[in-house]
Parts: sequence; structure tokens; C-alpha cells
Amino acid sequence: MKPNPISPTIPFDQDGAHHGFLRLPYSRDDSAWGSVMMPITVIRNGDGPTALLTGANHGDEYEGPVALMDLAATLDPAEVTGRVIIVPALNYPAFRAGTRTSPIDKGNMNRSFPGAPDGSVTQKIADYVQRTLVPLADIVLDYHSGGKTLDFLPFAAVHVLEDKAQEAASVAAMQAFNAPWSMMMLEIDAVGMFDTAVEEQGKVFVTTELGGGGTATARTIGIAKKGVRNLLIHAGILKGTLETGPTVNLDMPDGDCFHFAEDDGLIEPMADLGDAVARGQPLARIWAPDRTGVPPVTISAKRAGLLTARHFPGLVKAGDCVAVIAVEV
Repeated sequence: MKPNPISPTIPFDQDGAHHGFLRLPYSRDDSAWGSVMMPITVIRNGDGPTALLTGANHGDEYEGPVALMDLAATLDPAEVTGRVIIVPALNYPAFRAGTRTSPIDKGNMNRSFPGAPDGSVTQKIADYVQRTLVPLADIVLDYHSGGKTLDFLPFAAVHVLEDKAQEAASVAAMQAFNAPWSMMMLEIDAVGMFDTAVEEQGKVFVTTELGGGGTATARTIGIAKKGVRNLLIHAGILKGTLETGPTVNLDMPDGDCFHFAEDDGLIEPMADLGDAVARGQPLARIWAPDRTGVPPVTISAKRAGLLTARHFPGLVKAGDCVAVIAVEV
């Protein structure tokens, strides 16, 4: 396969804290010999496990970038055994634009793996992560939240895997992260996901959904900061004691967890995040946006459980995810 054009400006194999960039040449109208400069930090102290920590896989999700910028600035190499690779904004062009996908090529980073070294900007980044960064790692944490269009209960998550030893190790890492909720997560479209790319390489993988609405809160950032340090302690990379509290274990057993709009309109929520709902209970109503006197369309729960995610904007389009229900286990 062709070599990837991205080059790091810092070493991966030297002790100490190194802050720099992943430089991707990108010729464009305003910079003929320009580059995309993606911030990266590598903190190393001797031999030991490697953690790869990423945020802003989608550019409008902010808990990860804040927590990882803070970690990069405060993590003491003397407290580390092994290596921590920190990429606060995986889809850096999207992060700078405040959009889910890249403004350069409309690439959704979390649907672009394994990428291509001679593809679009997003594909080149994905290829570098796939072939250079992930193979270095023993454990990977990829932060997500709902972006501008969804809002979630703050949870850490792992997936059901064919390799049960790998699944068990991922579950243990998720429990160590210790978000208020811990989810066995079902993906409706796993093709091209970073998650899948990491898991297929046999790595321990944890992801999150820590809120949404295109912003972050003091609470969700606090969860992200505590969780990453807990994860590093659990992995044997960081000295210290786990800071833990209660977590509610959730499962998404099948496709009935997802509820989609079949109409455009004005959405009226009928339940809030964290509410227990019964099968058949109204979750939302959609009002016609262009006339009065028309009854709304009701979206009802297909199963009993906990309202775990909801559509965030006040207007909805046919095909949008309106609600997700998970079950306590």
C-alpha cells in the first residue's frame, strides 16, 4: 500500500512530554503549499502499555477535546508508565468548523475507516490512524456526544464482540471509566467506524456519549476528565487510585431501541432523558409545520426502558432519529 502523507512533528518513542502536530499536506486556494496541522501530544515514560485517546471524531462534540486538552497540559510524565498518545480533534477540519463532517470533503470520520493514503483529506487521516496510531495502542478511548442534533444521558459504552476475552477487557475498562451510565451499545451503521477498525485489530476499546446539543456542560466535562484518568489508572499507565461512584448498567438489545421520524415537522417531546417509559407510551409528537388544525403524528415507544437519547433541535425531518430507549441490566 502507498505510504501515508501525514508526518508527525514529535517523536513517539522518546521519554517526556512532547506537543506538536500531525502535518497533512493540503494544497488549496489560500495556501498553495499548505497543510492541515492536527494537534497531538505524546507523553512517555519507559516501557509499558500505550493508550490512544481521541476526541472530535465528529467536529461538533466537545467534551473530548476539552478533557484531552486539559490532560495534555497537566499529565506529568513522572506519573506515567508507558505511553499516552493524545489527539484532541481527530477530524480537525470539522472541529475548527464546528460541524459533524469535514468542510473540506464532507467526510464523516466515523464512517471513513480504513481510509486511503491517496484519498480525500478525511480518508488520509483515517488511513494514518488505522495503520500508524492504532497499531501502537493497547487501549483506545474515543470520546463522543450527541453533537448538534442529539442529546444523550452521559454514558460510556462498549460493543458486543465475537472475542469474549476482548469484550470482557473492554467492559472492565468501561466500568473503570465510571460514567453515570454504562452501555452495551448497538450500532445501526457500524461500517467504516473507528470503533470497528480498532476492535478488528484486537484492541481494548471504550467510547462515550456524554451529552449533546452542540455544546458541553461543567458536569459532562467533569465526567470526561475523571473518566480518562480512571481509564489510564485501570490500564496500569497512570499512578493513582480510581475515583468511582455508582453507575447504571444499560443494554440496547435490538433495533426496537431506535425510533425514527417518518414526517417533517415541529417536534413536541413527551418524555425527558432518564425517564422510565412503558411500551406504547408516547415519546414525541410531530406537528405539521405548514398549517394549523392538523392532528400531530405520535411516535410511541416500541419497548419499555429508559429514554437514553433524544432528537435535540426543535424541528425534525423524516428519517431523523427521534429517541433511543435502553434497558437496565
